[in-house]
Amino acid sequence: MDRHGSAHWEGTGRDGKGHLDLQSGVFQHTPYSFKTRFENEKGTNPEELIAAAHAGCFTMALAFQLQGAGFTPTALDTTAVVTLVPEGQGFKVSKSALTLKAQIPGIDEAKFRELTHAAETGCPISKVLNCEITLDATLG
Repeated sequence: MDRHGSAHWEGTGRDGKGHLDLQSGVFQHTPYSFKTRFENEKGTNPEELIAAAHAGCFTMALAFQLQGAGFTPTALDTTAVVTLVPEGQGFKVSKSALTLKAQIPGIDEAKFRELTHAAETGCPISKVLNCEITLDATLG
């Protein structure tokens, strides 16, 4: 399976602008620029797309882990915070912090920890990220 996204850019790094497109069509000509990345202007940026991908991947991986163990969650809500830090003349993603709030009838804390850990280490986006990944999971 191959999935693709594309980027178009015009101008310099600081003063230029571009747009992102996704194969699915969900994003078409979604703006991104220095200001959307570093100054919170309306638009998107690569780091928030990585965060959404990581949150989505982990959550689906956990749903499969739970299904395999005989549990059906009523709610899995995950947030990922991707941290971008300076490195040399550029930047690097240093961390992706996952926060999960889960409602899963019938599961105990030990099984919850086991399955969330398996999902966190096993999801494909966790595997591709070369940074620290943390998980704060709350069952309740």
